[in-house]
Amino acid sequence: MPESDAPSAARVLVGVSGSPSSLTALSRAAGEARHRSAELWPVLAWEPPGGELAARRSPTASCLVPQWERLARVRLVAALCDVFGGADAGLPGQALIVRGTPGRALVAMADREDDLLVVGAGRRALLRRVLRPSVGRYCLAHARCPVLAVPPSPLAAALAAAHRRNAWRLRLDTGDVEKEFETLPPEI
Repeated sequence: MPESDAPSAARVLVGVSGSPSSLTALSRAAGEARHRSAELWPVLAWEPPGGELAARRSPTASCLVPQWERLARVRLVAALCDVFGGADAGLPGQALIVRGTPGRALVAMADREDDLLVVGAGRRALLRRVLRPSVGRYCLAHARCPVLAVPPSPLAAALAAAHRRNAWRLRLDTGDVEKEFETLPPEI
């Protein structure tokens, strides 16, 4: 059979930004890839500071593009190390860095019907939703393949509460955090 007719392997693409929600999504995507015997494709989409329009207007932006790409690569490797303990996930596939808005880049990458796109669906405040649209919502509305929106880790709320208490210099009750750890489901 000619190689062009060979079916391509199923892929699980996951948006990675380094945020706690994206790390949870990356872990879940790895579990889905193992379960489906598919390739894992972590994708980090990046834009120049200020967006593409600002970069086109600035004469120095073209000189900084390699530096921005290097920083994106470092962020992607750091996210892989945080989840897998190293840059290798132990699964076939490849990690990619894509220049563009995250939602559009992920939808463009997940262009096959047998792909699975995994995104984090973190809790967001009203002001943040207005100023910066949700990548997960964009992917759910525009993707041509199934999209799995992974809710935030149950520890995310406990961590946010601990940060608030720390910022207000209030006493931190570690018993609450310990209770959260006890209610976690087992790893996939």
